[in-house]
Amino acid sequence: MSSMIFSTVRGIGSLLKLEASKSPSDETEGDIKVLSVAWNQDWSGFMVGTNRGFDVYNCSPVKKSFSRDAFKTGFKIAEMLFLSNIFALVGNGYNHHEYPRNKVVIWDDLRNSRFCELAFKSEVIAVKMRREHVAVVLNKNVYVYSFNGLKIHCLLETVMNPKGLCCVSQDDTKAVLACPGRHQGQVQVHDLMRPNKVRFIKAHDSDIACMSLTLDGSLLATASTKGTLIRIFNTLDGTLLQEFRRGMERVEIYSVAISSNHKWVAVSSEKGTLHVFRLRPDILSSPKSINNASSVSLLRGILPKYSYDSERSIAQFSLPVSTKFIVGFGPENTVLLVGIDGSFRSCRFDGEGGQMVELENKDFFTLPQTDDQMVVM
Repeated sequence: MSSMIFSTVRGIGSLLKLEASKSPSDETEGDIKVLSVAWNQDWSGFMVGTNRGFDVYNCSPVKKSFSRDAFKTGFKIAEMLFLSNIFALVGNGYNHHEYPRNKVVIWDDLRNSRFCELAFKSEVIAVKMRREHVAVVLNKNVYVYSFNGLKIHCLLETVMNPKGLCCVSQDDTKAVLACPGRHQGQVQVHDLMRPNKVRFIKAHDSDIACMSLTLDGSLLATASTKGTLIRIFNTLDGTLLQEFRRGMERVEIYSVAISSNHKWVAVSSEKGTLHVFRLRPDILSSPKSINNASSVSLLRGILPKYSYDSERSIAQFSLPVSTKFIVGFGPENTVLLVGIDGSFRSCRFDGEGGQMVELENKDFFTLPQTDDQMVVM
């Protein structure tokens, strides 16, 4: 990807120029507002889409790498590819015809130019990237493109997906994509190296609200719109491996993450709670699910019934209820959080359980800018 050539790639059908949504005020005026926050693929950095442009942050230690506001528009989606110069941008559609809500711009910041454009007939809900692929999520479809030549790799059908749920693995030898299936509570798992290989998992009775893959794509975590249970599946055969109980009351799950060492799961919710759960040490070595239900029953879409209490969290932390936080993992039993309120937090937990200790709580907009040169991927 170091030898990038500007190109334009259109989605299925010709580009439909959507009429930009009208805003009562100019989005680029007034105070800076956060429109989106997103971790990169390994939590080494995060990107913030604002009403003026976007900011890029590094987490080792947390600092602002650079800010870009020359676009004179806001970005409702801003995703970065590791700590590189490659970004995926989708405009808010209010005040800039070059960045409407139905177009993904892959931006090469090193060259200060567009690598490519991907345009569609409907609004783009989410974008996910890996080194070889970019996945664009629409309401009922996921378009997967290969970075090599920007050709459509595959087109997936989903149920209505207003949250833009989709996650991709980052292992060079194992390309896994997970997104909602074609029925309520179902997840479809694809091997992108073998496009015809797909597995459908009946994960929940209710709609899927949140999902996450491990970096190597071996484990999948899901939560439903009920928000009471978190389930962990083996992506290879669809087996349910472990189940966690967040609580008894219905709640919206904001974010879920599985640590890269396969030891912990972190979950944030609208209750202002951060929970950390412990994965079994043998979670990938055991071929059985937690209630000995065979993977065959799961593959057929039959959710096994449970006759015992699900496992509880081993550590908790209280967060502002009014703010949406997305979670990631840092080194040495630390959880990283980025809030839509402009805050960055880090907390450490004891592997034996109990309350977490807050290590950092910073307003990321006030961090000094370093103007770091990003790595070319």
